[in-house]
Amino acid sequence: MTAIPKPSPKPKAEPRIRPVPAVSRAVAILRLLGRMREPMNVKSIADELGLVPSTCLHIMRALVAERLVSFDPASKRYKLGAGMLALARGVLATDSFAQSAQPILDAIAAKWRVTAIGVEVVDLHHIVVTALANSQLPFRLHVDVGSRFPALISATGRLVAAFGGHSEEALRARFDSLRWQTPLRFDDWLKEAERARQDGHSMDKSNYIGGITLIAVPVLNAHQHITHTIVVATINDQLSPQDTEALIQELKAHARRLSHQLFSLE
Repeated sequence: MTAIPKPSPKPKAEPRIRPVPAVSRAVAILRLLGRMREPMNVKSIADELGLVPSTCLHIMRALVAERLVSFDPASKRYKLGAGMLALARGVLATDSFAQSAQPILDAIAAKWRVTAIGVEVVDLHHIVVTALANSQLPFRLHVDVGSRFPALISATGRLVAAFGGHSEEALRARFDSLRWQTPLRFDDWLKEAERARQDGHSMDKSNYIGGITLIAVPVLNAHQHITHTIVVATINDQLSPQDTEALIQELKAHARRLSHQLFSLE
């Protein structure tokens, strides 16, 4: 078994969070509406989330009052409201990584004709897309700013394993729930994570998405813990081996500059 050295110092244990059902249900409703292309009625929302319809209705009314959800009296259906835009703008306006990374991603996408993505590593459970630049190629990933993914999936996942300071037991517990186009064995994946730690980048070729190569580099804080990644997505064999290596070195340079900028590293 390949052991991945843990960055030092070890992260503090996550605080125990007491469940607040009303908040959890409201967040689940917002996420559900965010995934849906069409508005939903109370019954559909309640059925999808396993809620009591009357409880769901009370939560919907509260969300409408806060303008996080809008209600159409004619169809009696709900969708995300304009209040969500204000919240999103506030997040983006205060996200120094997204602001710093966006021009970098734009330049990478234009130069290399790839999709370039800025990702925040939230915890061992999730990563979130905070910046994005699409290429001009006739393919588009199903990803947008705000998209959430399992933390250990794809190229970024190997970096989370390599630079996140997590135990092998914790990694295995999360790995077993991942869904891949071409699955890997945990031991093989762990070896790839160790290689990513040594190389300073990771690559996923068709494991996560068939026909797509994803390359990621870590943005590290002063303790060498991962906080973000820069990811590029290409069609398999779109880039020559020489161009791939040149792109990787460019990504590493950008990641180092972001680390210095965000964490005032010397």
